[in-house]
Amino acid sequence: MGKDLKPSFEDIYMDLAVNLAKRSHCVKMKVGSVIAKDTRIVSLGYNGPPAGTHNCDEEWPLEGCKRSNKGGCSLALHAEENAIIYAAKNKIDLEGTCLFVTLSPCLPCARMIFATGIKKVFYLASYAEYKGMSSDEGVDFLTKFGVEVVKYKKD
Repeated sequence: MGKDLKPSFEDIYMDLAVNLAKRSHCVKMKVGSVIAKDTRIVSLGYNGPPAGTHNCDEEWPLEGCKRSNKGGCSLALHAEENAIIYAAKNKIDLEGTCLFVTLSPCLPCARMIFATGIKKVFYLASYAEYKGMSSDEGVDFLTKFGVEVVKYKKD
């Protein structure tokens, strides 16, 4: 009898991040994230407006929320931000954790990831490619300051 193939925890966490992205109310891009330590999930998030504000797909289903003066969403929190904020609100220490995210972190999220002590980031797709940028600034920042960053490939 053949040995049962079990998914790796990396596969489980990234699959969960992909499914969480489907919960996003963002019209432009749906992103999910999972923060794990060892074999346990400590926080998760997806991008969208803060609770108690507008759901973009309901309020502005065609165009999404108003753009900020830098061209980004005026309402949305990024998936990593939501996961980090949830952890902070619940006094969860993120030192030494791993982040799984469907889109590589932007530079502001990378700074937050570094500051919270997350040690490793797995990402599925490139933020730079999505935004038409020449490099992934967030990935570059994290790598420069010692956070391991891995472009995820399913086992």
